[in-house]
Amino acid sequence: MSGLPWRRALVTGGAGFVGSHLCARLVRAGTEVVCLDNLSTGDRANVAGLEQRPGFRFVRADATDAAALAALPGRFDLVLHFACPASPADYLRLPLETLDAGSTGTRNALERARADGARFLLASTSEVYGDPLEHPQQEDYWGNVNPVGPRSVYDESKRFAEALVTAHRRVHGTDTAIVRIFNTYGPRMRTGDGRAVPTFIAQALDGTPLTVAGDGSQTRSLCYVDDTVDGVLALAASGETGPVNIGGTDEITVLELARRIVGLTGSASRIRFVDRPVDDPARRRPDTRLARERLGWQPRVGWTEGLRRTVGWFSHAAAA
Repeated sequence: MSGLPWRRALVTGGAGFVGSHLCARLVRAGTEVVCLDNLSTGDRANVAGLEQRPGFRFVRADATDAAALAALPGRFDLVLHFACPASPADYLRLPLETLDAGSTGTRNALERARADGARFLLASTSEVYGDPLEHPQQEDYWGNVNPVGPRSVYDESKRFAEALVTAHRRVHGTDTAIVRIFNTYGPRMRTGDGRAVPTFIAQALDGTPLTVAGDGSQTRSLCYVDDTVDGVLALAASGETGPVNIGGTDEITVLELARRIVGLTGSASRIRFVDRPVDDPARRRPDTRLARERLGWQPRVGWTEGLRRTVGWFSHAAAA
């Protein structure tokens, strides 16, 4: 997407992995961006290059602080709510903060969007499907979530956020949309966030064993971050309310993913099997028919190219 229809956008969680890519895409298209982030899991270095450009402003604040959001000057015509710990290592370390981001943070971002008459988009997740009994997962599937398991702080935070967005639209007429983002990878991921791609790449580059959970037969369908950003902005620019799945459709086992990364890095690392986390989904692949038919969206960056770019970024970062 080149020209975008928004003059001014607020991105909560904008210094995070996906959020920072969204900020960059919006700025390149000429949209003024306010990036709000408390840096609990984000990194200001992710948007450092944008801070030198006109039309971009970084604000260190928490989305759960209603006064901070209300005090942001000017009017927004787009609010993208991405503020929430998203990796297992983060939401297990910050369980209450994760629940607050989905509840209070979402409510505050909705109220700012309502006050400004802005389009609001919630970044939800494939985790609302839990360990799915339906495959691939369609948007009308209600999910199979353990509400008291260790992952529940993230799963239920997003499920509540979806309910809150839906109620806000129904009661106040707020212009809202919900995107369910499936596993996304690419530059700016953190090596210690517990997700498979950055963990495997860091281990392969270090020459240490790649730690595959269980027997590695569980599957994931990853999407390169540029494609995810395209899908998010396509939904935001549409009249659709969602939820809409955005994710890759090429399903792969975690073990095969580890082997591909070893091959791409030329590493001599071996595979080491470790205990599988509680409630770790056995299969994960989105049905993206709605995104194709209503948004004209589908992934364009294939596995080989996406992983090559990601490995290159990690290699450069390690050498810097």
